Amino acid sequence: MIKSHNQLVFHSMASKPNSLAIDIEIAKSVGFDGLETSGAKISAYLDAGHDEQALKARLDGLFLPGIGFLIDLERQGEARKQMLQEAEALCVLASAAGARGIEAITGPLDIRVFEADANKHHPDLYRGLIDLPQTEQLERTASNLRAVADIAATYGLIVYLESLSWTPLNSLDAQVRILDLCKRDNVRLVIDFWHAYTSGDGPERVARLDKDLIYGVHLCDSLAYSGGVPNEAALRDVPTGAGVLDLQSWVDAVKSTGYKGWWSCELFCRRQHQENSFDVARELKALMEKLIFE
Repeated sequence: MIKSHNQLVFHSMASKPNSLAIDIEIAKSVGFDGLETSGAKISAYLDAGHDEQALKARLDGLFLPGIGFLIDLERQGEARKQMLQEAEALCVLASAAGARGIEAITGPLDIRVFEADANKHHPDLYRGLIDLPQTEQLERTASNLRAVADIAATYGLIVYLESLSWTPLNSLDAQVRILDLCKRDNVRLVIDFWHAYTSGDGPERVARLDKDLIYGVHLCDSLAYSGGVPNEAALRDVPTGAGVLDLQSWVDAVKSTGYKGWWSCELFCRRQHQENSFDVARELKALMEKLIFE
């Protein structure tokens, strides 16, 4: 039986180079309660000739809180139409896998747009809403999230928002405001320790969240961040537990809200991606158990 509280979820980013089938085998053999994977891995599995019945049979016994990810949620104009098509496609994949939600993330993804004279040096880069006042950023992002939530609702799915720390509206205050403006019951937040840390939010801010707004937690670490535009590839290139975050204080802050949902071990450490993924998963699960249950 799948657990209903404090599920430990294996994240496909901890097994980045591997196929969905390997990720599933890791999650099951190591004893994780569930798997958080990507639309890309599910699509690759289906495109290779496996059908939905085979997909669900392989995933049987695992809790799937959601799949990622819908990027650049705030897109406007014709790009907004494309974003909504991508949202629909992601919902189809989530339904095929039996997942309960989809992850939506804010943009722009490319940190070069924040460089001085970026318009001149990188004129073709997507800029999102960074040139607009914050009030308008909030309203347009919330409007798009509302449209995505309405699509997801037709599939019975949750949409969980993650604002990337180098993008506008990256604070937890801003994300809560987006949810308030969105006005949809099937929208929640995922709390990612790295994105919160590099956005300037600490455990004390996490502890003030309404537990009912939290859909899931990405339990992860960071190298030291000294300010400026955070470089995810560099700052997250560290084993979980070997970085600068006091992970116990972050976990305790989440638990203090009364939250009892799922915890996912997102991982960006390049060295560990090239090690034995089963061994890495065992280490992650042992760390999660120590932090959450002891």
